[in-house]
Amino acid sequence: MALSTAPRVGDDIPTFQVDSVNADKIRIMALIFQDPNPIHFDLDAVREAGLGDKFVNQGGVTMAYIINMLTAWTGSRASIRSLATRFTANVFAGDAVEAGGRVTDVRHLDGQTLVDCDVWVRQVSADASPVVAGTATVAI
Repeated sequence: MALSTAPRVGDDIPTFQVDSVNADKIRIMALIFQDPNPIHFDLDAVREAGLGDKFVNQGGVTMAYIINMLTAWTGSRASIRSLATRFTANVFAGDAVEAGGRVTDVRHLDGQTLVDCDVWVRQVSADASPVVAGTATVAI
């Protein structure tokens, strides 16, 4: 749901939920991205890397959950002015994750309202640490 009121510092951004990261989609994205890393399509490679027994979601796909969250919040992908993230852990097939954020600053520049946010993706569980964390600026 797009913004219905002006954002304020401290506001939480509505989360974007992924109930279960789909293994088939991970393998399809490896083909689309032409990603040769076998942890996205070969379970033996995942095991050999010591990562368990589930395909690893591509970092770019996990980061895209933040883009989806910001787009749903603002109503437009064009609103995203900047996004900087760091990856701290992997997301695996079957994981339930959520992208969320919090407004850290609201400023006005050249007739636009710019909103700075802390953003993240984390496992859906109590007090889960982010697997992706960063900052974003959106124009309202």
